[in-house]
Amino acid sequence: QVQLVQSGGGSVQAGGSLRLSCAFSTATITAFNCMGWFRQAPGKEREGVAASCAYGSSPFYADSLKGRFTISRDNAANTLYLQMNNLKSEDTAMYYCAAHGMFLRPDSYQNWGQGTQVSVSS
Repeated sequence: QVQLVQSGGGSVQAGGSLRLSCAFSTATITAFNCMGWFRQAPGKEREGVAASCAYGSSPFYADSLKGRFTISRDNAANTLYLQMNNLKSEDTAMYYCAAHGMFLRPDSYQNWGQGTQVSVSS
């Protein structure tokens, strides 16, 4: 069982940046067993933001977020990050990290962090 503990997030003005962190107890990442970030806005379904799958491979991003969000992983520190730049009001949502799933498919993930709120004001 993977334990995921999130930190970061908060409120920021449009155009600003935030970094989310997700400390994990243990994780095995293969090509079909990813770690990722997801978000859910009020009244909307949970959507994939970014996923890191297989060491050394390119990460996956939601098309609408490419160029603004960056997923990274510090294996020594057992921490997954999401750097969010040039934030927009539509990025306001609860953000979750997740482990043991496939790419950007939220229903495939087995383990979830507690969630952290990101609010962007215009």
